[in-house]
Amino acid sequence: MFTYNCRIFQRYDRPVASLAVLADDSPTWRPGAFGWELFGCRHVLEYPLVKLLDYAPRLEGLLAAPNPFALVTAAHLLTRQTRGDAERRYAAKWRLARLLYERDWDRQRIIDLFAVIDWMMRLPAELETKLWQELTTLECNKTMPYVTSVERIGYQRGRQEEAGALVQKQLRRRFGALAQEIEDQIVALPLERVEALSEDLLDFNSLLDLDVWLRRH
Repeated sequence: MFTYNCRIFQRYDRPVASLAVLADDSPTWRPGAFGWELFGCRHVLEYPLVKLLDYAPRLEGLLAAPNPFALVTAAHLLTRQTRGDAERRYAAKWRLARLLYERDWDRQRIIDLFAVIDWMMRLPAELETKLWQELTTLECNKTMPYVTSVERIGYQRGRQEEAGALVQKQLRRRFGALAQEIEDQIVALPLERVEALSEDLLDFNSLLDLDVWLRRH
């Protein structure tokens, strides 16, 4: 953020305001400045920040607010609250999806916001299928075909591609270049396996561990 602030100022020769939005779980971590000092020269960026955790007591108000940023904040908080509880996460995600259809927003905004919620609130395959079935029924009742059918295929493919690319990047950073055969194997993995690999690779000590993991999966 410090670098972006400096470079934007250099590019446009105008004062630049930077805002930090903190989505971490620590209630006490609240950095408000960054900079350096050398030989009596001091360069500091002080900035305001927003801590999403502070909005937890206002969850119901966020869900009722017409502001799309309020809904995204609520989605973040519900994602934290339902960590490790698939059934509760399903109920929360279904509630957020219904709220999207109740807003007087255009189709593209609904699709874009659902993409964010879908990315945040990952569900096991069976609950994901159940959610799409519920959405299909909802759209039929409201005659509002927004996020099912073609969009669903796009979301799933996009999520799989993004997850696979991230895993490959993490592996390259730890172990260097990957053989094409390994990259092809990762690309072919279903989404749930890619997500499992993204967690398990933290325990790998070498590419041999990756090879063993791929053989088992």
